[in-house]
Amino acid sequence: MAVAKLAIQQCRYISTSVACLGKRNFRKFLLYNKRGTKLFKERQTTKERDSELFHDLGVRPVGYEVGDRFVTVPEMIPELIVPDLTDFKLKPYVSYRTPDVVQSEFTPRDLFDAVYSEKIVKDFKDGKLSETGEPLEPSPEEQLTPEEAYNQARKTGTDIF
Repeated sequence: MAVAKLAIQQCRYISTSVACLGKRNFRKFLLYNKRGTKLFKERQTTKERDSELFHDLGVRPVGYEVGDRFVTVPEMIPELIVPDLTDFKLKPYVSYRTPDVVQSEFTPRDLFDAVYSEKIVKDFKDGKLSETGEPLEPSPEEQLTPEEAYNQARKTGTDIF
């Protein structure tokens, strides 16, 4: 019967920092901001900005420089256009208790039925169709060329997107 010997070795470690100070030890490590130290930012004046590298922090300029002068362009200043919502009946959020809306896909057949079917039935009853089925008095929508219809569908305010 073989007996395995288990040897426990004790090691001593030497620590150079005091454990009781905890997070205060980080004061000796200078953690800089990625845009520069505090001293670098305080040192930057208008004269030093020309000589040193100056970062604009991703802000777009509102003008351009001509020599030593900066010319402001009013069109380049961003403006927020906020609609007036006084007496607006809808709430700014949708409640989670609202019922789910289940709607079938809107197909080309549905579009045809919504736009043209009533006029075709009316023209048929009034006898305003030719022998080939073309309307004798076409509406303005029926007279459009494919290019005009394509351009009209992509105008601002259409519900294509």
